[in-house]
Amino acid sequence: MNLAYRDIRHNLGRFLLTCVGLGLLLGVVLAMIGIYRGLVADALTIARAPAVDLWVVEANTRGPFAEASRIPGDIREAVARIADVTAAGSITYQTVETEHGGVKLRLYVIGYELTRPGGPPEIAEGREIARNHYEMVADRSTGLTLGERVLLGRNVFTVVGLTRHQVNSGGDPAVYITLPDAQKLQFDLAPPAARVQLARGTGGSSRDTVNAVVARLHGNASPEAVAETVRRWKHLSAITQAGQELILTRSLVDRARRQIGLFTSLLLVVSAVIIALIIYTMTMEKLKQIATLKLIGAPDRAITGMIVQQALALGVIGFAIGAALIVNIKDYFPRRVVLEPDNVMILGLIVFAVCLLSSGLGVRAALRVDPATALGG
Repeated sequence: MNLAYRDIRHNLGRFLLTCVGLGLLLGVVLAMIGIYRGLVADALTIARAPAVDLWVVEANTRGPFAEASRIPGDIREAVARIADVTAAGSITYQTVETEHGGVKLRLYVIGYELTRPGGPPEIAEGREIARNHYEMVADRSTGLTLGERVLLGRNVFTVVGLTRHQVNSGGDPAVYITLPDAQKLQFDLAPPAARVQLARGTGGSSRDTVNAVVARLHGNASPEAVAETVRRWKHLSAITQAGQELILTRSLVDRARRQIGLFTSLLLVVSAVIIALIIYTMTMEKLKQIATLKLIGAPDRAITGMIVQQALALGVIGFAIGAALIVNIKDYFPRRVVLEPDNVMILGLIVFAVCLLSSGLGVRAALRVDPATALGG
C-alpha cells in the first residue's frame, strides 16, 4: 500500500489547491528569470543584428548605444581599406515618436546602406528595402503590417518588410530605413531653424554624418589588432563586438539587470520558505494518523517515504503548473520573456532539492511522535 497516494486521494481537493497556489508562485519566479534573460537579450539584439566584428565611433566615446557618437560618413571608405576588413558600412541610430492610427508610436530608427553591413538580420514577411527612399522594414512588435504608410519627420514611409525580435535596450521596436533617409530625419533642421542657421552662416554644413561605422573582418583576423590600427588615427575610437556587448550589459542595463536578479533571488528564498511551511503543516495535521500507524507496527521508513513522496509530488506538480502557465502567456508580456531550457531545468532541480530538504522538517516531527498519542482523545 502506498501511504502517500492514499493520503493524497483522501484530501485530493486541498492537495490540488495547494499545488495550484505553489504553481502560481513558481510561475512568478520563472517569469522573473525569463524577464531577466529577456532584458539582456534585448540589450544585445541591436548590437548583434549587423553581424560585424568592429565598431568605429567618435573618439573618447563608448559607441552609439552608451554615448552619443558622430563621425563623418566617408570614414567607411578609410575603414574598408584596412587590411583584414572585408566589408564596412555606416549606420545611424535614433529614437523617433510619431502618431499612427490615432496612437503614439515610439520607434528606434536604424539607417543603413543597402549594399553594406547594418541591415535587418532577417525578413520574416515581405521583402528587403529596394528603393533608396521612403521604404521601411519594421519589427513585428510595432503592430505595423505590410503596405502601411507611416509618417517619420516630414516624409511618409511604406512598410515593405517585417522582421522580428529587433528592439533596443529600452524595449522600443526597431525599424530600418536607408541611410540617406535616416540622415535627413536625424540631422535636417525644421524650416524655421534651418533659416536661422542659414542667416548665421552655418547652414551649409555637410549632412554626411553617421553614428558609427561597422566592419566585418576575415575569419582568421584579430578584431583587437584592427581596432588598434583605427585608434592610431586619434580622431576615432574602435570597439570590438565583444567589447560592445560588454558595454551594453555592464553599463546600459546593469542596474535593471541587477535589480531583477536580486528580486528573483528573493522570490526563490520566499518560495523555499513557503514550500517548507506547507510540507511541515501537512505533516503536523497528520500526527494522530502517524501515531496510529506506529501503534499498529508501521516501520519508520514507510512513514518517512510517505512524507518525502508527498513533498516531491507537491513540488513536481506545482512546478509543472507554473511552467505551463508561463509558457502559454509569455508572448503577452510587453517585453520579451526568454525561457531557456537550462534555466527551467536548474529551477526544477532547485525546487526538487528544496522539497527534499523541507521534507526533513516533517520527517523529524513525524519520527518524534509518541504512538500512545493515538489512544488519546
